[in-house]
This record gives sequence, C-alpha cells and structure tokens, in this order.
Amino acid sequence: MDGTEVKNKDTDKGTRHKGKHDKPKPDVDPAKVWKIVPAPDEACLLEVSSFSTLFPQYRETYLQGVWPQVKSALKEHGITCELDLVKGSMTVSTTRKTKDPYIIVKARDLIKLLSRSVPASQALKILIDEMQCDIIKIGGLVRNKDKFVKRRQRLIGPDSSTLKALEILTECYILVQGNSVSAMGSYKGLKQVRRIVEECMLNKMHPLYNIKVLMMRRDLASNPELANENWDRFLPKFKKKNVKQKKVKSKEKKEYTPFPPPQPPSKIDMQLDSGEYFLSDKKKSAKKWQERQEKQAEKTAENKRKREEAFKAPEEARVQDDDKSHKDDIAAMAASLKNKAKEFGNRKSTNDEIDAEMYIAASGQPSSKKKRKNKN
Repeated sequence: MDGTEVKNKDTDKGTRHKGKHDKPKPDVDPAKVWKIVPAPDEACLLEVSSFSTLFPQYRETYLQGVWPQVKSALKEHGITCELDLVKGSMTVSTTRKTKDPYIIVKARDLIKLLSRSVPASQALKILIDEMQCDIIKIGGLVRNKDKFVKRRQRLIGPDSSTLKALEILTECYILVQGNSVSAMGSYKGLKQVRRIVEECMLNKMHPLYNIKVLMMRRDLASNPELANENWDRFLPKFKKKNVKQKKVKSKEKKEYTPFPPPQPPSKIDMQLDSGEYFLSDKKKSAKKWQERQEKQAEKTAENKRKREEAFKAPEEARVQDDDKSHKDDIAAMAASLKNKAKEFGNRKSTNDEIDAEMYIAASGQPSSKKKRKNKN
C-alpha cells in the first residue's frame, strides 16, 4: 500500500506545473461595462469625495451660461458642483444622496472636458455608463513649435476631413484644442484614437494610412467567414521611407582675435574725407542736383537704346563663297576644253573627212520625233 501511494504522489508531481499559469483565468471581457444597481435609500457614502480643476479665462463666459444645465444634470446623480470665477476653478463633490460610488469619477471627467473646450451638450454624455473619455496630451511629444503645428494640422486635415473620418471609423468624438486631444467613446475606440494621435505627432505614420487600415478592418469584420481568422495577411504594411534632408552648410570658424573689428566710417567721416563737409548749403544742393541730372541722363540714354533695339533689322546670314570649290570648277572646265581641242587636232592630222550633216540636221528632213508621230 505504501509503495502504491508513493507512485501516485510521484505521478501527481510530474503532471503539476508551478507558476502563475496554474490558476484558471476567468472568462470575463475586460471592456464590458457593468450596470450599477442603485443602493437602497438607507445606504449612503461614509466619506465625501471631491475633485476640482482649473479652466482658462476665455471659457468663463461660456461656463457661466451653461452652468445651470450642468448643475441640474449632476443633481440627478446626487453630486454637487461649484463654479469659482475668482480662482477660475470647477469643483464636484459627493453628498449623502449619492448612490453610485463611481459617478464622482464621471463628474471629474465632465469638468475636465468642459475645461478642454468640449461643448456642454457633448460633455454631459460622459455620465452615461457606456461612454468613456480620454485626454491625450500632445504638447510634450514634439519640441519644435513649427513641427508641432504642422503635425497637429495633419491630424485635423483640410476642412477637418481627417478628423471626421476618424470619428466615423472609431465611433468616438474627437476634439483637438491647444496642446491636448479630447476623445469620448468606447474603450476600444479610445485605444485606437490614442494610438493614431501618438503615431501622428511622433511622425511614425500618417493618419491617412491608419484610416485605410481601419476601413479594411471594418470590411473584414463584416465578413462572417473571416471573423475567426487572422487578418494580418489582408492588412497593408507601410514602411517608413527616409527622405534625404538638406545638409546644413557649416560656416568656417574665423580665427579668434581679442581686438574688436574696426569701426566702419560714419557719414560725417566720409564727407570730411571728400571735402564735402566744408561746402556751403548752396554748393551742396548744386552738387546733388548735378549728380541727379547725370543719373537722369544715363537713364534716358539707356531707355532710348532699348527702344531703338526693337526697330533694328536682324542681321542676314552671309553666304560664304567657297573659293576652293569655285577654283576646282574652273580647273575642271579648262581641262575638258583642252581635251576637246586635242581631239579636234588629231582628227585634222589624220585628214578625216568631217561630215557636217552628222552635226547639222537637214532642213528638208524631218526629225526623229516627227517621224514617230507620222508613223503613229
């Protein structure tokens, strides 16, 4: 019996796995929103919780007009709110009528959204259980101010077209204001919005590429055959291209000298050197008038020359006689005449009878062309 018990213990030890993976994981969706049932009237919170936030001065007039609407919405959940215009702050706190312990966190998000220029009609939707918010701070992601403005405008797009496309695809409300981006929606949508905003501000990926990926994901989700498959093979993979930047020309460092550079001569010093300083006012004005006349004469002459250039006839291209070719033609003609003269001399020496009729056609005889016509 003891031996069998020992064997069973050894086999049990062999099948066990030590570590954190031994515990069974609960099958719970982390993004699921649980509805809170209000507690009975007798139960109440033992401690008072309160949150406060500051708001910019330009939101003061808007908050004054909207505050009664905010106050009545929070009163339904047992939350009191206070607007302090002297300190420029908003405060929310629980009361004995508060039944939902998490509503104070929602009220804190509400005053944060109001201070970030979100309209009150949109910000009050945060009190719904399914609605969450995320405030993304983009001010510290880019150091250069010009680059920050360009990338923020890239996120908004022309006529806010990029922002509207992101709102439709992520099903979230997005507002870009100053150094922060406020978003409202589900957990899944807020996660996508944060990733897209950070990638845009860090210059990792353009928002248009992310929009393209989101559109493809939505199309794939609508297909029931591909619902349980991996979508990586369908999604595009974008690679960042390194664009060549202009090299900054380094200025040559001048040799260090302890003495300051020589002071440039002033106008009075130049007049003293030329002797103009000692002239009378009349002579100075006469000299200036003379210089002005000379400049005017030069200008008129230049303008006249430009006007006359338009009426000048264009130069004709000169035909260059080739002297060599002309000489060659004369020499060839002379040689041919000499050859003919020699032939004529040889014929005389041999006393050949030259028949003139061979060269001159008789007047009575018709030509060969006329004969052909007659035959026809």
